[in-house]
Amino acid sequence: MKVDTSSAGDAGVRAGAGESAVAAAVAAGEAVLSRRFGSAITLVHPEDLEGSGPATVVRARVVSSSFALPRTLVVKHYPDPPVPGRGDRFAQEAVSYQLFTALAPDERMCPELLAHDGRDRVLVIEDLGRAPTLQDKLAARDSRAAERALLSWARSLGRLHASTASREADFNALLRRLGGPGRIEESDLAAQAAEVPPMLAGLLGVSVPEAVLERVATAVSQARSAAFRAFSPVELSPDNNLVTGSGVRFLDFERGRVRTALVDAAYLRLPFAFCSDALALPAGMSEAMIAAWRAEVVSVWPSFADDAELAELLTVSELLLVWQITRVTLPRLDLRRHAAPVSREAALVTWWRNLAKHAGYARHTDVAEHATRVAAALGARLGPHADLAFYPAFR
Repeated sequence: MKVDTSSAGDAGVRAGAGESAVAAAVAAGEAVLSRRFGSAITLVHPEDLEGSGPATVVRARVVSSSFALPRTLVVKHYPDPPVPGRGDRFAQEAVSYQLFTALAPDERMCPELLAHDGRDRVLVIEDLGRAPTLQDKLAARDSRAAERALLSWARSLGRLHASTASREADFNALLRRLGGPGRIEESDLAAQAAEVPPMLAGLLGVSVPEAVLERVATAVSQARSAAFRAFSPVELSPDNNLVTGSGVRFLDFERGRVRTALVDAAYLRLPFAFCSDALALPAGMSEAMIAAWRAEVVSVWPSFADDAELAELLTVSELLLVWQITRVTLPRLDLRRHAAPVSREAALVTWWRNLAKHAGYARHTDVAEHATRVAAALGARLGPHADLAFYPAFR
C-alpha cells in the first residue's frame, strides 16, 4: 500500500534497487557486521525487497560463521547523505531500532537490531521471514483472519505506546549520538491548518464557523502537548506490518519519532487514511480496535479508562487528522466527475462523514454540523456512489 508523502519532503524514493545498489548494501552490511563481531562475515544470495523509501532493502543469507547470527537477515542501506534542513531517515530509523532493541523481547514490537553504522549509513536487522503483511490479510477473502490481524495490530500499537511512554529522553539522546537534532520538531500544524478554510470555501462553497476554528486550534495544541507522548512509527501503512505468530510487528521506522499517542490512536478511527488506496472497514471494527489499543495503554494513562474523556480526546485528534487529509487531498481531486467506490474522492467523503458521526457521539455539535455540510458538498459534486468500498476481506 502506498503512503501519500507528497507533503513530507522526502529526500528521494528508491523503489526497487539496481544490481549496483544491492551490491553496495551487501558490502555495507558485511562491513558493519565484521566490525561488530570482530571477524569477516559474508552475505550471499541477496534478495532485493524493493523498499519504497530512500533505503535499499536486501534480505541475505549468512555464510556459516562462529557467531550466533540467524541464517538470514535484512540489510537497510541509505546510500545518499541527508539533505540539509530535512529529517535524516537513516538516523530516525537507527535510533528507533536502538530504542526497541534495548527493551525486553516481549516489548519490542519490531525486528531486533543486530548492527548499525552511521558512517556507512546501514542497519542490519533480524529477518522475520515471509509472514504475511496486514495488507495481505485485508486483500484476502477471509474476514475473520482480517479481523484478528487488525485487532492484533491495534494491540501491538498499544503495547508499543505503553513500552515507550517514558522513553522520549532516551530517544533524543540516541538521536544526538548519531548527529541528529536533540529533538524532532513538530511541523507547523497551525500554518497548515490555516490553509484549509479558504480551500473549503473556494472549492466547495463551505465556510468554517469560528467555533470549529477554535476546535482546530485545540487539536493543534493537543498534538503538540507533552501529555500522552510515546514512540510512533508515523507511517501506519498495512504494508509496514507483519502478521506473525507472536502478533503484528512493525517494520518501517524511517519517520519514527516521539509524539502524542493520540495522533496514532486517531488512525484507529480512520485506518490508513493517508495511504493512497485506503478502503473502508465494517461497522464496529474501529471501535473494537480502539478497545484493544486502550487495554494496552490504560495502565500507563489511567484517564483513558473514562469513556467520555477518551472520546473527547480522540475526536479532537480525528478532527485534525481529517483537516490534514483534506489539505493534502482536496486540491488534487476531480470534483467534476462521479466518484468510484475505490477512489480518493470516496475516501475523503467517508472520512468527513465518519468525523460527523464521531463528533456527534462526543457532543461536539459544531464539528458534527460542519463535517456534515462538507460531506454533503462533496457528495453533491461526486455523485451517489461516493461511499468508500470495503477492503476485499470484508466484501
